[in-house]
Amino acid sequence: MTPGRAQRARIFNARTRASREKKRLMDERDIEDLNRACEILELKPEDETFSVIPLSSRTRQGLKRAGFIDMTPIQKASLPASLRGRDVLGSARTGSGKTLAFLIPVLERLYRQRWSHTDGLGALVVSPTRELAMQIFDVLRSIGGSHTFSAGLVIGGKDLTHEQDRLRKMNILIATPGRLLQHLDQTVGFDASNLQVLVLDEADRILDMGFANTLNAILEHLPSSRQTLLYSATQTRRVKDLARLSLSDPALITVQDPDATDPTSSSSSSSSTPRHLEQFYMLVDLPRKLDMLFSFLCSHTQCKVLVFMSSCRQVQFAHEVFCKLRPGLPLLALHGKQKQPRRLKIFDEFRRSKHAALFATDIAARGLDFPAVDWVVQVDVPDSADTYIHRVGRTARYHAHGKALLFVLPTEQNGMLAALERVHVPITDIKARDAKLQSISPQLQAFLFQDVELKHLAQKAFVSYVRSVHLHKDKTMFQVAALPLNEFASSLGLPGAPKIKFVQEARAKAAAQAAKEAKEAQEAHTASSDEHDAVDDEDVHDGKGHSRTASEPARVRTKHDRLFGRTNQTVLSKHYASMLASDSEDDSDAQRDHELGDTPDENDDFLTLARADHELDEPPTDDMPSHHLSKRQLQRGMSKKAMASAGLRGAGDRIVFDDDGHARSVYEIHDEDAFRTQGDVGAQIKEHEQAEKTRMAEADVLDKERAKKKRQDQRRHRKEMERLLAEQHGTRAPRTAMLPSDDDEDDGIDDGTHIPDLRLPGDDDEDDDNPEDSQPRKRAKTEPDLASQEELALRLLGAQA
Repeated sequence: MTPGRAQRARIFNARTRASREKKRLMDERDIEDLNRACEILELKPEDETFSVIPLSSRTRQGLKRAGFIDMTPIQKASLPASLRGRDVLGSARTGSGKTLAFLIPVLERLYRQRWSHTDGLGALVVSPTRELAMQIFDVLRSIGGSHTFSAGLVIGGKDLTHEQDRLRKMNILIATPGRLLQHLDQTVGFDASNLQVLVLDEADRILDMGFANTLNAILEHLPSSRQTLLYSATQTRRVKDLARLSLSDPALITVQDPDATDPTSSSSSSSSTPRHLEQFYMLVDLPRKLDMLFSFLCSHTQCKVLVFMSSCRQVQFAHEVFCKLRPGLPLLALHGKQKQPRRLKIFDEFRRSKHAALFATDIAARGLDFPAVDWVVQVDVPDSADTYIHRVGRTARYHAHGKALLFVLPTEQNGMLAALERVHVPITDIKARDAKLQSISPQLQAFLFQDVELKHLAQKAFVSYVRSVHLHKDKTMFQVAALPLNEFASSLGLPGAPKIKFVQEARAKAAAQAAKEAKEAQEAHTASSDEHDAVDDEDVHDGKGHSRTASEPARVRTKHDRLFGRTNQTVLSKHYASMLASDSEDDSDAQRDHELGDTPDENDDFLTLARADHELDEPPTDDMPSHHLSKRQLQRGMSKKAMASAGLRGAGDRIVFDDDGHARSVYEIHDEDAFRTQGDVGAQIKEHEQAEKTRMAEADVLDKERAKKKRQDQRRHRKEMERLLAEQHGTRAPRTAMLPSDDDEDDGIDDGTHIPDLRLPGDDDEDDDNPEDSQPRKRAKTEPDLASQEELALRLLGAQA
């Protein structure tokens, strides 16, 4: 490099360093000015634009490029507190601009702290659904493009390893709860200990979807010094509990939209709907729902329609059959059983479409911003009024116009309308024109006959809808036993209704409940009639000839009394009643004769009644008679615990019996005083040892006798086996008869005969006690006779020849 060129390079580097230093100083002064302005920020009622908010130039450029100029009420109310660094608990209706209300503070806080990619994760946004997280990420890219932060989207459905490689470099992360917790637990190097801002969007929806435990686990990974922004459409008790655990001295922001339908309602109500939203409901029978929906789509081919159903299988089935029927506009389906790429593709396609119909579950009910939706049709009623508000919130966003239609069953009408009225939602009844209504049941039957898979899908849709009704908590509005299931199955094209176990149980339960109510009503009617039959308040007869005063309590009428009070309804009832009447007359005559002093005839009765069957004047007892108790109470009274508490059985002490037959406890321990009264300790020990030695000596004698007898038996058995073997080989060893010894005196038979004991030589029992002599002796050799020697010689000569 020439000297001139080197000099120019040094001058350029110096200027560059100077310019960088100058820029750094300007940024620091800008940040200081922004911090001071945010501390004293107070918006006036006439402030409506973002220009009055102290924001960085990069954020202003992003807002201007995205077309955001005016602030919404929730943004105007929450930005001053969130820019000062306070925790915020915000509540506003859906479509009110909550996304910008928390993204602007995120960008500004990281900018003022001069955050870079080396500082790690600085902001975390948690969203309940993947589609909403993707929508938030798109808004972040549109307004934060001028900043140098790195942002990422973690929503599941993709390769975990691919996300782990890029997660360590993210400054802003938007994620769903499940995948975020998985990365916090498994990804090495993913550190959230330096987090500055945590955002919980649609917190009520996060809790409703069952992410409460997941959210608590995520909060354990985050530092307590963070700033938390919690936004929700409803302020439920669970959301307040979550705010109490995760927020520190939050600013409560609750905004009532000026365009709300009921400005006089409570500001905390989540049901305020825009004035430009027209809401209707239509009374439709269950078998006519698909016919009504198809007719509606055929008459609104130039509209953008969002159709909500209860289950994924219903969405799949309706989308499949409507695509075959071709109502005249593009059809899409969005549900939770689709893969993530497919869901994102459908979501983006419906957003770009001008005229289309999207069949969806409640996965699209919250937070998603579909532009220019004309109609929201709810084929199945929502589980609550809040869900209804979120569904219809997909249309009439901000200042746009929209319409909503709700299909209501006759059994659901009263309950649903009452729920909407409680949250101040105005809704109008409309009716369809019969001339425009088309029946699609014959076409569906033909489709299902030709396609077996479509038939299985129809069966699954049937079962999923019935299950959704069965699982609803409000059983007064959602009555699965009252559904016309056979007609509903025919409307889907099925030849018959699939058998569902819980439907049969629900119907049996409903029948039992109806029978119980009828029985209670009959008993109440009987009790009221008994009260009217009372003759005198002071002298009341109990029906058995006895009287009681009005001050005495009435006798309890048990089921046994009602049982014996029943009358026979068969053909012999009159005859049986006359027999009872004659018996009662005879009894009354006998009683009258007894009172007059007359003696009854001996032939009248063989036995004289000692006592009439009436109640005795006995003192009342607290114990209820056993025949008035139920079977469960009787079984409970016969349990071991109940009998032990009543003293009817012992406490379970175990006892043993000694040699003398006396019962004693398993473990008996004498106290020290009683032990010392028996004598000296050493003397007792010696006495015990001597007693044990004597006992062992006696036992030893018995053991030796038993062992000796065992050896004798073994010897006899061995000799017998040797004799049998010798007989089998044709030879017989000579034996010598010997007199029995003293040890074998008991072996003979004491019957006047003498049986000698034949023993082999050397088999004396006197040497049994000597272990050395107990070894088996060698067999005595005998000289072969002459015949044997000659036979052996002949065999040898034959072998040599």
